[in-house]
Amino acid sequence: MQRTHAAVTHRITLTICLIGLFLGGKKGHCETSETMQRPHIILVMADDQGWGQTGYYNHPVLKTPHLDEMAERGLRFDRFYAGAPVCSPTRASVLTGRTNDRTGVESHGYALRKQETTLSEILNKAGYATGHFGKWHLNGIRGPGVPILKEDAQGRQNFGFDSWVSVNTFIDMDPLLSRQGIFTEKEGDSSEVTVREAIQFIDHHHQKHPTFSVIWFGSPHDPARASEEDRKPFGMLDEKSQHHHGELVAMDRSIGELFSALEERNLKDQTLVWFCSDNGGLPKIKPSTVGNLRGNKGTIFEGGLRVPGIIHWPKLITHPRVTSYPASVLDIVPTVLDLLKIEHPDPNHTLDGISLVPLMQRNLSRREKPIPFRHLQRAAWIDNDYKLLSQGRDRQGERFELYNLEADPSESNDLAKLEPEKFERMLSDFRSWNESVNRSVAGLDYEAGQLLSGDPEPRFWTDMEAYRPYFEKWQQRWEYASRLQANRKQRKAGEKK
Repeated sequence: MQRTHAAVTHRITLTICLIGLFLGGKKGHCETSETMQRPHIILVMADDQGWGQTGYYNHPVLKTPHLDEMAERGLRFDRFYAGAPVCSPTRASVLTGRTNDRTGVESHGYALRKQETTLSEILNKAGYATGHFGKWHLNGIRGPGVPILKEDAQGRQNFGFDSWVSVNTFIDMDPLLSRQGIFTEKEGDSSEVTVREAIQFIDHHHQKHPTFSVIWFGSPHDPARASEEDRKPFGMLDEKSQHHHGELVAMDRSIGELFSALEERNLKDQTLVWFCSDNGGLPKIKPSTVGNLRGNKGTIFEGGLRVPGIIHWPKLITHPRVTSYPASVLDIVPTVLDLLKIEHPDPNHTLDGISLVPLMQRNLSRREKPIPFRHLQRAAWIDNDYKLLSQGRDRQGERFELYNLEADPSESNDLAKLEPEKFERMLSDFRSWNESVNRSVAGLDYEAGQLLSGDPEPRFWTDMEAYRPYFEKWQQRWEYASRLQANRKQRKAGEKK
C-alpha cells in the first residue's frame, strides 16, 4: 500500500511539473518527489579559520557579512569542535563519523583507509549525486596543493564521489585543479573558484537527484595570497596578516555566492548547508585568530579544537538561534543518516558522534555522549562543561588536566586535584573509549580483523615519480617554487653522497 501511494504521489508530482513547464514555468525549478523528500546537502569547511574569526564574534577588523547572515538564520554553535587540531584527521572524521585514529589518519598527510565507509559512499548508494570540490588531503600526500592524479588510489572517486574538482592539499589564488584527473588552470580566488564548480555540479544534477556537495576551501591556510582589493581593508596589519584576512574576505564572499545561487534556483529551503573549520586558528596572525581561547592550531586546548560552526536549513531549523550545546564534526554522519532514515551499512564501525536532529528542532541542555579526541600522543575528552586533556608524553593518565570550560574558557585553572571524583570518573570513561580506539587501529572493526595493505605512508609529491614530468613547468608557479627548489637541493645533496 505504501509503495502504491508513493508511486501515485510521484506521478502527480511529475504531472504538475509538466503542466508548469508547458505553461511557461522556469526551467530547472521542477523537482521530483525524491529530491523534495530528501534535502540537498552541502558541507562547507574552511582551512585554518579560527574560532574568533567571524563578524558575529565582533572581530576587531574582519567583516564576514555572509557568514553572519547564515548564523542569524540558522543554528549557530558557540562550542563546535573539529575532529583534531590539524586538518587531515578532521576531514576523515567528517566523512566517517569516527575519530581520526580509527580511520588510519593519525595526523596531517595520512591516507584514509580504503576499508572505511564514507558518508559519500552511503549517500551515493541511496540515490544522491555526490561531488567533492577543493582540498582533499586524505590521500597521504603532503606539500602545497597539486592536482590529484586520475590514478590516485586514495582519491575521491574511491570514496563515493561521482564528480570531483580537487587538489591534494591547500589551494590559493589562480589555482591549478584536477577535474576527474584532467589538470585545469583557473583564475581568481580559490574559494570563489571552488564554489562555482560546486554550483555547476548542483545545476547538472538537482533536477533528477538530490545532491551531496563537499566544499573544502584552502583558505586561509598559510601561505596565503589575497587580491589587492581584498587586502585593502587590512593595511594597518603586517603583510602576512593582510593576506590571511583577505582570503577570509573572499571566502565569505563565496559563501554569499553559494546562497545566492541556491535562492535563484529555489533550492535554499530544500538545502542543508553545514559550515565549519577543520581546526583552530593560526598563531602569529594579528589580531588573534582564536578570541580569548588558549592555544592555536596543533594544540588540544580550545584554541586548537574549537571552530566556527553553523547549520542552515530553514525547513527544519524554524527558530534560528545560538546554542552553547557542545557539538562536533563527528556528529555530521549520524545527523545526516538520522535525517534520511538510513542505517549505517557497517555496524562494526563505531561512530563517535551523535545525531543533532533533536537539537535542530528544540533547545537541549546536556549532551549525553562526550566528545573525544586523540591526536598523536595527546588526548582530550569533553563532557559538557568539563574537559579532560593530556598534552602528550603519557596518554595513560599521569599527566591529565581537568578544566571547567563554562567557568574557565581560557583553561587556566586545573581542577584535577580540586575535583578528584569528577576527574577519576572522566578519566575512567576516557580510558574505556581509548581502548576501543586501539582495537579499531588494530583493524578489529574490519572483516576478519585484518587491515588491507597498500595504504601509503605520508610523502611529499616532490618525491613521487608520477609528478616529476610537471616539475619544470611548475617552477613558474609561486606556490610550488620553494618546495621544488628544496627538492632540487635535497637531490643534489643525495647525489654527492
